[in-house]
Amino acid sequence: MAAAPVWSVDPRTGKQREQVAVEATAQEVDAAVRAAHEARGSLADRTVRAAFLRSAAEELQAAKDGLVETADAETALGPVRLTGELTRTCYQLRAFADIVDEGAFLDVVINHPDDTATPPIPDLRRYKVPLGVVAVYSASNFPFAFSVAGGDTASALAAGCPVVVKAHPDHPALSEYVAKVLRRAAARHDIPEGVLGLVHGFEAGVELIKHPLVSAAGFTGSVRGGRALFDAAAARPVPIPFHGELGSLNPVVVTEAAAAERAETIGAGLAGSMTLGVGQFCVKPGLVLAPAGAAGDALLKSLTDAVSDTDAGVLLDHRMRDNFVAGVAERAELPDVDSPVTPGAGGEHTVSAGFLTVPASRLAAEGEHDLLLEECFGPVTVVARYEDEAEVKAVLSRLPGNLTATVQLSEEEAAGQGRGAELLQELTPLAGRVLVNGWPTGVAVAPAQHHGGPYPATTSTSTSVGGTAIERWLRPVVYQNAPEALLPAELRDENPLGLPRRFNGRLER
Repeated sequence: MAAAPVWSVDPRTGKQREQVAVEATAQEVDAAVRAAHEARGSLADRTVRAAFLRSAAEELQAAKDGLVETADAETALGPVRLTGELTRTCYQLRAFADIVDEGAFLDVVINHPDDTATPPIPDLRRYKVPLGVVAVYSASNFPFAFSVAGGDTASALAAGCPVVVKAHPDHPALSEYVAKVLRRAAARHDIPEGVLGLVHGFEAGVELIKHPLVSAAGFTGSVRGGRALFDAAAARPVPIPFHGELGSLNPVVVTEAAAAERAETIGAGLAGSMTLGVGQFCVKPGLVLAPAGAAGDALLKSLTDAVSDTDAGVLLDHRMRDNFVAGVAERAELPDVDSPVTPGAGGEHTVSAGFLTVPASRLAAEGEHDLLLEECFGPVTVVARYEDEAEVKAVLSRLPGNLTATVQLSEEEAAGQGRGAELLQELTPLAGRVLVNGWPTGVAVAPAQHHGGPYPATTSTSTSVGGTAIERWLRPVVYQNAPEALLPAELRDENPLGLPRRFNGRLER
């Protein structure tokens, strides 16, 4: 049987653009993983790794025009958005190069022997080593930042781990293009091209997670797909870490005082956040708890005006479009659900933004409205109108884990008066990032960033954005009573590499 073709499709028309590749066979997946495994030694030198990451950023920037054109043809996200995303991706690569140069991520700890301790302490020297080949499953909605050259790949390479990427079917031509650019950067440092493998096809993704030489995996996508891979990773004869981002509702709580103080601003800000990128951001606010009464009515009027002015948009593919149209229709048919601005089909290839409202009491207990507590991918949000604080607490108690949770407070509440601190405490168990008087769309690449959260937002406690994302692909090892001559340079007393470390209980930088 001939291998299935992989087509690049224009989401604006639904028409095939070109055949990019064919779906990888099990033998081809095996070859890609083995090539990556053989290339791991080329990443052993931190200086080479850092230079490779910087060269990757340079090569991507140099190819910007062609990359953005290809990305737009396959995603319809627009040149402005895609140019910014590519810039972020290049920044992220350089940021990980800086982390590799600094070396603090190795977490070096040295303890000399101490016979006076109880029990006695032998000579112990601890640091972190790369896990091995990492499988990366690309996301649809960020074709640069969460795809072939995205955060999973950048952090894995920074850790010293070769990567095999399972390309997303929504942008296969771009995936091939980016892989070619990264391999060109690798060649500048005599790193074999196998350090970055690329495979296409659903079955290839299944084979990849099962391969015995794959040591860890990173995934960004749906709950269904991510959970299947997560279970497969755990069911292997040798289970491996699976760092998956699966789905998030990203709840927002608007206090009555905040709505009374700035209803128009909150409504407009919510509209901008929920429709950004045609509602295809993983941190889109999908559930908003807003007060009943006049203040909440004013907020809804502002939201209605802003969403009504939003143009119809193209989703990443027609399957997502069909799921969005069906999903909002099913939700709108539930009892006591209204749609002040009806979301749905905007045309043959587009969708229109909108929002639904429901009494919060309908969500406070298990029942037929539970569907409203599930993510609907696209430009829609659910506004639950609450009567009192008890209803807010009841709804929050029923929410699954999220990437973000947001509270909109009044000026007095933000200054420490009222329930501001209490609401933060209630939201903290729900999410990895808690915002005050802001909107969750937009994930800064910064050392303190955390992009993750309790299940099903993610399958681990780690982050996929920010410097600490590198920790996912490392494991600690300690050498006990090893002669100095046998130790790696990172663990020798004289510290020839000048690494930050903890030496006999003292932090050295």
